[in-house]
Amino acid sequence: MTRPPATSTWPAVPLPAYARDASAYDKRTGSFGRYRREVVDQLPLRRGDVVIDVGCGTGLCFAQIEERIGPDGTIVGVDAAPDMLAVASERATAAGWSNVVLVEATVAEAELPVADHALFCAVHDVLQSASAVDHVVAHVRPGGGVAAGGGKWAPPWALAVNASVLALHAPYVRDFTGFDRPWELLAERVPGLGVREVAMGGGYVAAGTVSAEWEPPPG
Repeated sequence: MTRPPATSTWPAVPLPAYARDASAYDKRTGSFGRYRREVVDQLPLRRGDVVIDVGCGTGLCFAQIEERIGPDGTIVGVDAAPDMLAVASERATAAGWSNVVLVEATVAEAELPVADHALFCAVHDVLQSASAVDHVVAHVRPGGGVAAGGGKWAPPWALAVNASVLALHAPYVRDFTGFDRPWELLAERVPGLGVREVAMGGGYVAAGTVSAEWEPPPG
């Protein structure tokens, strides 16, 4: 199977799937719903918690987070794609969630609060940016939870699985570099990060706790 080549265009303008096709995102990624819920469930959420939803997109994780943090908590949804955030805003307004703060910015440059937890759900390109991962982890309090999940390459012999993975993720991934182990940079910053493969090896769910000893690199 031929895999898409690596590129060096990150950050850049949003892919069409995150721009003109943003309104169709929820429907097109519906098959990932089960795994999205599994990723959110990895966070030890409590009432009143502050959660950074990295690359929040249309806000598909908001409802599940809201159920557990309640109106006294806060969701900080960060995304660089204005069309995706427009859908997220509509979702929050329709549900009456006044505790959702949306930040339009690349993750590495976003203004973030100190948070209790961070979620990286289906954001492969972000997870391959050391500056983005450092920026988020630096804003999670010591002892806070970090969860991640998304697609990955299955073993090379699993041709049918990888064909499905490619078809599902190609519209949403700019650079497939690191798609064998998408969590690698996060694991370097969150010692003890646990990783479980799902979807016959075509996906993963990862979770861990930010250490009080971790410090972002200078500069």
